[in-house]
Amino acid sequence: MSAPPTTPRATSAPRVVAIHPGSPAERAGLAVGDHLEFLNGRAPRDVIEYSMLVDEPEIDIQVRRPGRADLILKEVVKEAGEPLGVEVSSAVFDRVRTCDNHCEFCFIHQLPKGMRRSLSMKDDDYRLSFLYGNFTTLTRFTEMDLERVLTERLSPLFVSIHATDPDIRAEMLRNRRGATSLRWLSALLAGGIEVHGQIVVCPGKNDGAVLDDTLAGVLDRYPELATVACVPLGVSEYSHESAMRPHTTEEAAAVCDQVASWQETFLAALGRRMVFAADEYYLMAERPFPAQATYEGFPQHENGLGMARAFEAAFGGDEHAALGVRPGFFAAVDGAPATGYRAPRLKDGGAGADAGGDGAPIAILTGEYGARVLAPLVDSLDRPDIRIIPVTNHFFGGNIGVAGLLTGTDVGAVLANEPVGHRYLLPDACLSQGRFLDDLTLDDLPRRVEVVATDGRSLRRALEGDGSGPPQRIPVTLGGTR
Repeated sequence: MSAPPTTPRATSAPRVVAIHPGSPAERAGLAVGDHLEFLNGRAPRDVIEYSMLVDEPEIDIQVRRPGRADLILKEVVKEAGEPLGVEVSSAVFDRVRTCDNHCEFCFIHQLPKGMRRSLSMKDDDYRLSFLYGNFTTLTRFTEMDLERVLTERLSPLFVSIHATDPDIRAEMLRNRRGATSLRWLSALLAGGIEVHGQIVVCPGKNDGAVLDDTLAGVLDRYPELATVACVPLGVSEYSHESAMRPHTTEEAAAVCDQVASWQETFLAALGRRMVFAADEYYLMAERPFPAQATYEGFPQHENGLGMARAFEAAFGGDEHAALGVRPGFFAAVDGAPATGYRAPRLKDGGAGADAGGDGAPIAILTGEYGARVLAPLVDSLDRPDIRIIPVTNHFFGGNIGVAGLLTGTDVGAVLANEPVGHRYLLPDACLSQGRFLDDLTLDDLPRRVEVVATDGRSLRRALEGDGSGPPQRIPVTLGGTR
């Protein structure tokens, strides 16, 4: 047995929210609600450290149980590497490292008032980058963080670059540390950590010549980067930044051309394209998407790079294009909760028994961008019983058109004017644990809907079915948020 801890915890303890039947945790007598204060005498800071501690074959767990003042000792004996069988309530047990940048383009600053508090939390935590694929600016990164990342091989990580010119980057982040924090990117790459980059392109700020300079800087200073995504600025009607505006058609086309040109440069220099433009750029520029092969395996599929081509291929039967969650290791880290866009989706729901069965007309609800992607795929089926309903995002307004930011308010308003007896399909990307961003649920909708995983294969199967099957857990995929 490990010696009892001699110092109090400096962090909150992981709280058990689920225990798998037949697991070592169940055999040891752990219960939902238990706080796991110490594991073999150590207080884990986060689920990464926790996963290493519970990987041992013998674990002495000091448990604080609700209603009891003393600590309970639970001894776990299992095979080395066997999962403990516990899901905990959060991924970070000390404190999430919040973002101290004040970017003009930050979408969190553009949320309307009255939304649930958790949506307004900005993180800049490398641990959440590793676990969930969140992008970090590295402005709060430290030597101790670097040592841990390199020692524990926390890879891949996802870094917001925006500009390689120090002054421009500091101005965009509104943080003087933005001018120097990319030194950590160099150190991560030198240490063999896989890093994916992102550039949020803002018209008049870091497009045009600045974007060329940034990509030249990437080639010169960070050639080991795995990929770089160029994604467009999202502007809701709640933005208070007068300098932030959507791209024009011509500006979107210019970004497409720049990326294509730089892909040739990277190919010649490194043997790979490295930089990719988000699908929205081709939609805004009214251009066809690049060929599937040019995406080199869709490494940033979840960030909207090649999502349309992957969807198209999976819809047509290509099993290799049916991509799920790519970044992060929450699914493999024992105990890590699936949160945000990794949270479970529900199969179906809605008010009333008004859903159509076999032979009923089908309507696919999606965002305005998604409707443009789906239109040629649905047309190819030559089925007059299938239609697409684009849902305009009145809730956020502005240029927001991705399915991942649809709200129950807008979906419900559209459904209220639709006939009963039809099958209504909704992408799971707009839900997180059964809730829309405006906190409405499927039961708040005026029509029953079937929630379909946001990939081409799942949609094709839903269109070929009759909607009468029982609810079931479906694959979790990401929406179009950043």
